[in-house]
Amino acid sequence: FANSWFNSLFVRKVDPRKDAHSNLLTKNEESNLYKIQFHNVKPECLDAYNKLCEEVLPSIHADKYYPCELVGTWNTWYGEQDQAVHLWRYRGGYPALTEVMNKLKQNQEFMVYRKERGKMLMSRRNQLLLEFSFWNEPVPREGPNIYELRSYQLRPGTMIEWGNYWARAIGYRQHNREAVGGFFSQIGNLYMVHHLWAYKDLQSREDTRNGAWQQEGWDEVVYYTVPLIQHMDSRIMIPTKASPLQ
Repeated sequence: FANSWFNSLFVRKVDPRKDAHSNLLTKNEESNLYKIQFHNVKPECLDAYNKLCEEVLPSIHADKYYPCELVGTWNTWYGEQDQAVHLWRYRGGYPALTEVMNKLKQNQEFMVYRKERGKMLMSRRNQLLLEFSFWNEPVPREGPNIYELRSYQLRPGTMIEWGNYWARAIGYRQHNREAVGGFFSQIGNLYMVHHLWAYKDLQSREDTRNGAWQQEGWDEVVYYTVPLIQHMDSRIMIPTKASPLQ
C-alpha cells in the first residue's frame, strides 16, 4: 500500500483529447494561415527599404495568381527602432503558403527585390500564425490610424486557458473598433500570442484602454491572464503607403 501510494505521487492524470489545441482555438471552417515578418533595417536604408516594398508587395497582393493577401505593413514607431513589420494571409493554409513560395521563386522581379532587400537588413525573423476564433478577421480600414502590436510569450501549456479568458475579454475591447486581429504561433517562437489594435492616436489609445477598466469583469480577466505570461512586448506602428490597414 505504501509503495503504491508513493508511486501515485508521480502519476499525472492527462485529460484525453482527440484534437490539437490549435483546432480548438482557431476558425475550423476557414483554414487561413498568417505569416508575420519582422525586418530590422539599417537606419540609413529605411526610406529606400519602404520604397522598395511599396513597388513590389502590392503587386503580389493584387495578383490572383498568388493565393495570399497583404494584411498590413508598418514601420515601428515606438518599440524596436528602424523595424518593418509585414503581415500576410494565406487562404488555404499550408498548401497555399507552399504554392506562393514556389511561384515567387520563378518571379524575377521578386527575386531582385529579395536581393536588394537583403543589402538593407541587419536581421529578420518570421512566424507562422493561426487566428483565434473569437477575433474578427483583419479587413482593410481607412486611416489615419496608429497600430499597436502587443506580443505575449505564454507559459507552455496555457494557450487554451488564455483563449478561454480572451474569448470573453474581447467583448470589453470592441467599443471603438480598436480590435483588429488576434493570432497565436504555430512555427517560430511557440506559445506566442499577438494582439493587433488600431487607434486614432496615442491619446485615443490611452482613453480606450482606461475605459476598459470601467467595465465590470475586465479586471478579473487581467487578474487571471497576467500569471500566464512569461514576457510581453508592445510596438506602436505606423502604416506604410502600401498597407491595406491604414
